[in-house]
Amino acid sequence: MNVEYGPLTGADAARCAELEAQLFDGDDPWPERAFLAELAAKHNYYVAARVDDKVVGYAGIARLGRFKPYEYEIHTVGVDPAWQGQGIGRGMLSRLLDYAGDGTVFLEVRTDNAAAIALYESEGFVRVGIRKRYYRVSGADAYTMKRERR
Repeated sequence: MNVEYGPLTGADAARCAELEAQLFDGDDPWPERAFLAELAAKHNYYVAARVDDKVVGYAGIARLGRFKPYEYEIHTVGVDPAWQGQGIGRGMLSRLLDYAGDGTVFLEVRTDNAAAIALYESEGFVRVGIRKRYYRVSGADAYTMKRERR
């Protein structure tokens, strides 16, 4: 398996929306236009994981604030179910954290997503709170997690 990581582009938005519908069915998956808006935002950084030129994963982070020291918020991480468990999520997360440098990074994750929580904790994130009914459609709760400035 040869996974290539690189920038997510507008041409990838439809594929990302397709994956969102699989991954987050019942939790208000992002449509294609949401990905296009995220990619157009000035202080966002999105990465794609590709196998044979097909997007099998995507992840994005936003820089918060106008002045240093910046904070960051991970907006999304998704991996095609057929490719999960092979380190692709970790590869994309690593690139997001490289982008954030030594900045503090926040994210929200479903409280029942044990695999994602384990990944984030292995990268230095800690749980700092809980957002009740964060996922509006399903009503699922989310942990707020934080990786301190390094």
